[in-house]
Parts: sequence; C-alpha cells; structure tokens
Amino acid sequence: MLLADLVATSRRVAETRSRSEKTGALADLLRRLSPEEIDVAVAFLSGHLRQGRIGLGGAAVRNAMPGTTAVEPSLPLGEVDAAFERIAGVSGSGSTLERGRLLSDLLGRATRDEQDFLVRLIYGELRQGALAGLMAEALAAAASVPADEVRRALMLAGELTAVARAVLIEGRPGLDRFRLQLFRPLQPMLAQPAGDVSEALDRLGEAAFELKLDGARIQVHKSEDDVRVYSRRGNEVTQAVPELVESVQALPARQLLLDGEVIALRPDGAPYPFQVTMRRFGRKLDVARLRGELPLTPFFFDLLHLDGQDLIDRPAGERFAALGEAVRGWAVPRIVTADAEEADAFFEAALARGHEGIMAKAVDAPYEAGRRGFSWLKVKPAHTLDLVILAAEWGHGRRKGWLSNLHLGARDPENGGFVMLGKTFKGLTDETLAWQTRKLQEIALGTDGWTVYVRPELVAEVAFSDVQESPQYPGGMALRFARVKRYRDDKTAEEADTIEAVRKIFAGGRS
Repeated sequence: MLLADLVATSRRVAETRSRSEKTGALADLLRRLSPEEIDVAVAFLSGHLRQGRIGLGGAAVRNAMPGTTAVEPSLPLGEVDAAFERIAGVSGSGSTLERGRLLSDLLGRATRDEQDFLVRLIYGELRQGALAGLMAEALAAAASVPADEVRRALMLAGELTAVARAVLIEGRPGLDRFRLQLFRPLQPMLAQPAGDVSEALDRLGEAAFELKLDGARIQVHKSEDDVRVYSRRGNEVTQAVPELVESVQALPARQLLLDGEVIALRPDGAPYPFQVTMRRFGRKLDVARLRGELPLTPFFFDLLHLDGQDLIDRPAGERFAALGEAVRGWAVPRIVTADAEEADAFFEAALARGHEGIMAKAVDAPYEAGRRGFSWLKVKPAHTLDLVILAAEWGHGRRKGWLSNLHLGARDPENGGFVMLGKTFKGLTDETLAWQTRKLQEIALGTDGWTVYVRPELVAEVAFSDVQESPQYPGGMALRFARVKRYRDDKTAEEADTIEAVRKIFAGGRS
C-alpha cells in the first residue's frame, strides 16, 4: 500500500464528524493491508511512529524540509517505516545532522500532503480522530467480527497492533488467545476529571474516594516467587524497583495482578514531586544507591487477579475488599461515602498531606482496561495564571488554517521581557480560534512558516495542574496540562503574572 492511500484515509477521518463514516473509511483501508503492513498502518492511523521518538526536535525537522515535493505519490508504507527505523538507529557524533539528512531524503520523495502528514506524525500532532475505541470498531468492521470482542481483546492485550494483526489475519479465532494472563501487562484504566467532590458524587452516587498520588503508575504480576513490574506503557521495570519486588514476594497470595503507584516519600511521609520519583526509572541506574537515597513506597488501588481467579469483571467494591486482605498495609487510603462533607474533608486532608487531589470511583463498576470512562473521576485543585501569548503555531487536521498551539510566557520584571513556560492548544473553541488567528496576525513580528511570532500584547487566563521541572524552556519550568480559560481583554501584558509567581507554585510542589 502507498503512504498516499493512508494519508487520504486520515484526511477523510479528520474531516468528518460522523463516527460511522470514520469507521467505514478506516475499515476500508484496513481490509486492503497486507500482513506486513498492519503494524505500520495501525501505528500511523493512531498518530504515532512505531519507533517512538526519533531524536529530532522541531528546528531539526523544519531544517530537513526540502524545497521541492514529489509530483505523484510513490512511497510504499514499508519504505517509510524502514526510513524511520534508520533515522531512529543513528547514534554517535554527528547523529543529528545524519538524522536530518535521512529525513530530508524521505520528505523529498513525498508529495506536499504526504510531507504534511509525516511532519505531524513526527511531532505527535496527528489528531485525526482514529482513537483506540474507533480503531476497535473499524477492526471489527474490517474483519466482520463483533465489536465488543475486539474491545475486550484490546483491553486484555494492552497493544492495539497485536489485536489488529490477529483479527485482520485470523478473524474471530485470532481474538481467542487474548485473555487475562499473568506477565502480559494490561492497559491501565484511566480517569476523567471532575470539577469538585459534589460533581463526582452527582455522577457516581456513593463512591470510593482515595488519594490521588503523583507517582509512577505500576502494574505488578506475581506467580509464586516470580514478580515482575510494568510501567504505565507496559514496559518491564522490575530491575529498577527491588524493594517493591521484595514486598510483593512476601505477600501470602500465590498469584496476583495488582494496579497501583509507587512514590518517593519524604521522612515526614509527604510525597516528593513526580520528577523526583521518576529518577528511579532513568536510563542509567545505580539501583542500590538510588534505593538508599529515594526508597519507593507502593500504594495499590486495584486487584485484577488473585490465586487463579480473574477479578477484572467483578464490581469495584468486591475488588477493593479483596485487595485490602491481599496486600496487607499497602492498599491506598480510601473511604466509601455518599456524604459530600465527609468527601470534602478527605479531599482537604489529602491536599494537606501534599498529594495532588483524590480519586472518586464507582463501587459497582468493572475494571475497564485502557478506557477513560466515567467510573473513575479525578478531583484536583486547579491553578490559574494570566500569561502572555508569545507566538502560535499553525494547526493541523480540523484546525488547519487556524493559529492554534499557543506559546505561553510569564513576565520577567527583573530582566525584562517574558519567559516561556510551554504551549497549549486546549480550551479553544472554534470561535476563539478564528478570533485569535485574525488577532495574532495583526500583531505578528515574523514567521518561520510554521510558527508566527507576535508582539507580547495578548493576555490569557491559563489553567494548569502544576509546574514541573523542564530543561526545554529557559526558565527551567513548564506548565502541566495547561488550557486556556479565556482571554483577558481587561489586562495588559504589564499586568500579567510574573515568573516569580510561577516559581512559588513550583516550590510549593517541591516543599
């Protein structure tokens, strides 16, 4: 199959809001794939490269753009994937230049539409609507099997490409091997945000409230003395966490599949920031030294298998009760209540202990691996700052033709100017996108063709979860999960929040 066929399908999916049309377009393409093309096509349609990061930043990608485009499409999918494989494999002195050369060669063989698609794929900005749930429906349609069987296989496999390969090549029998199996990590169940405790109770009724930890999500599998630990993405990290392995080995159960988090705690029991915990999972580890400096504490919040019994379909209340008995003192602190005052008190206590909020979970719901449903809700206090727009990037897909991704800056009264804290495209309605595109072009200072740099005049109120350490930006900090709440027409750039205010929030997260 040619890359152009996939690009055309991606465009169709992005341009329609009809779920049935999206599904039909994807299914039609999936039916035409050869077995060797399935992994590549499913990865591209899902918006990512099979190789993950390929070692090229925005400037390097822009520099690799050739001055010409191919007149007619000729790139096979397999050759595109092989090119990215070569790029990702380059290392050593001069690697950035060589990666850029290889990428330029690839882009030089692509049409304009293919170039646009590949660049967005590299940036991780291919938001075309082919999410896992939609892909499951498309796979079911392409293979003529029930969609719920594909969804369940996807839940248990933890990997979209494996399910795609099985169902497209073998049909319904290929799905039979996807069962809950120890040492094959599941996709984690995910949560939706709730504004406050009352909203969570309105949605769930009586709910289980527990600490929301800003640690490292882990999944632990045990069979006798064999204990293995997996990250949120399903990568094995057993060697990095020997104290966790020892703790689970000491539990009386013969077989376990546990969902939880590990976190580094201060001597007083308060949590360290997320970045500190993640030092335990770096590429080059001195495990013995780090274990002494940053011991990890596990908090388990779900139990999916116990001594030969799968619990994944049991109500959460049953799983939580079994968890408390199975893991002794390692279960996350939790209350079950329908009382808003009691839940609010639990929330305030969680914040006082230094945690980022609480989770609210329906007590009658099964575990929905890989799903971001409304059975789990997260409640966190939100920070807001009034920040200045420094630049904006042109959008893609449905936002093509609009200036979308905003560069956010805080005022630096000591040195003058503004300090960039990150980017966001979230929180923007179509009306706002249209307005800001016009306005930003009116105050533009220049452009590199991708980013429009503007006079620092517009102020926006930006909500975010917290501030994290980031060497990517000049202030050494970046906003997490930033979104625009509104533009502040009543404020000038001189009235925007300062970088010192950001530092205080960052220090508060570290204290």
